[in-house]
Amino acid sequence: MSLEAILFDRSNPQNVTVKVLDQLLLPYTTKYVPINTIDDGYRVIKLMQVRGAPAIAIVGALSVLTETQLLGNDGFMKTQAFYDATDFETVRSRLSQRLAFLLDSRPTAVNLSNALSEIEKILSKASSLEVFRTQLYDFICQLIDDDLSNNVKMGNNGAEFLLKQLEKEGFEDDFAVLTICNTGSLATSGYGTALGVIRSLWEDSMAKVSSGQEKGKKRKFNSGAAKMTHVFPLETRPYNQGSRLTAYELVHDQIPATLIPDSSITYRIATSDIPIKAAFVGADRIVRNGDTANKIGTYQLALICKQFGVRFFVTAPKTTIDNVTETGAGIVVEERKADEFKHVSGTVIDDITGMPQLDSDGKPIAGKVGVAPVGVSVWNPAFDVTPHELIDGIVTESGVFTKDSEGKFNLADLF
Repeated sequence: MSLEAILFDRSNPQNVTVKVLDQLLLPYTTKYVPINTIDDGYRVIKLMQVRGAPAIAIVGALSVLTETQLLGNDGFMKTQAFYDATDFETVRSRLSQRLAFLLDSRPTAVNLSNALSEIEKILSKASSLEVFRTQLYDFICQLIDDDLSNNVKMGNNGAEFLLKQLEKEGFEDDFAVLTICNTGSLATSGYGTALGVIRSLWEDSMAKVSSGQEKGKKRKFNSGAAKMTHVFPLETRPYNQGSRLTAYELVHDQIPATLIPDSSITYRIATSDIPIKAAFVGADRIVRNGDTANKIGTYQLALICKQFGVRFFVTAPKTTIDNVTETGAGIVVEERKADEFKHVSGTVIDDITGMPQLDSDGKPIAGKVGVAPVGVSVWNPAFDVTPHELIDGIVTESGVFTKDSEGKFNLADLF
């Protein structure tokens, strides 16, 4: 069973509940934060308690649903002055303002923008608050279900494509892959994007081992004998999504992995006993020519892979495609606060035992330490933009898109 970043109880459409896993406390503490309003959604997205482009879009949409649900609560309506539920046109105007506010929480991730645009369309056509709530509920359920289904498709598409490429080369040995940031269940509704490909590769490897031991056992893919037997997740500084989250998921799924520093990519590829054959990364925005915004450090990973001839794949659903922006130059890259770089948050560890220190309730103690001079100037971009020239393939639920003879992606089928 995969880890869950979002707990959405949809059993009663008139009274849904939403809770989000506080990823800042992982891997030692599991705590869920309730989402009752758009302010709650904005906060967990802005603070990066939830992250990953698909998960951000889902949480943002769910926060709109829970806030509109409150508009039917007499107790809530008596304590606020922002909404006038007796006049739907006023409610429509207010909600439109709130959607614009929510979008500001993470401007680079296009999934949130796409989801809120769809919600704006539903809002503009709705004849009443009740109609809007019902249609919004249906839209979000479809958004979540499609995300999970598409993640599995992407995982299988990416895994099968790589294995076929290795088969064409005549490569039949064990191999490893690289990944950066977190692109798994914690960044999506489940399974994951780039980490979903890795999960599919691992399932294929286990199936090949079983088929070799049990005659007639069916393999996941009929593509050569090569097996992915190891993963090298990057720590992903400065927020450490790789060490806190991806490593956590890989350990949870019992996929063999070795966590490495961002600065060791070159040396790891050059010295690895298991040949590294590919890197799979996610995306927060892919523009028309294939340039891709993703977590800071992705660009340097792509450059290094190019140097060593390691295939570099971007994995993302069609909802991550920006069909308006022509090139990466048009992507607005979010810059984070200096303290997120200068301070490191985590769980306090006992120097002697190496185990988490616990409070009086037996829960791990969270702490923050400074790792830079107080007055030093800081540049802390959350993302970088990888040029399409460095990308070997874009993996989607519709298949794997590669470049033509002129080195250009044709992504028209995704628009």
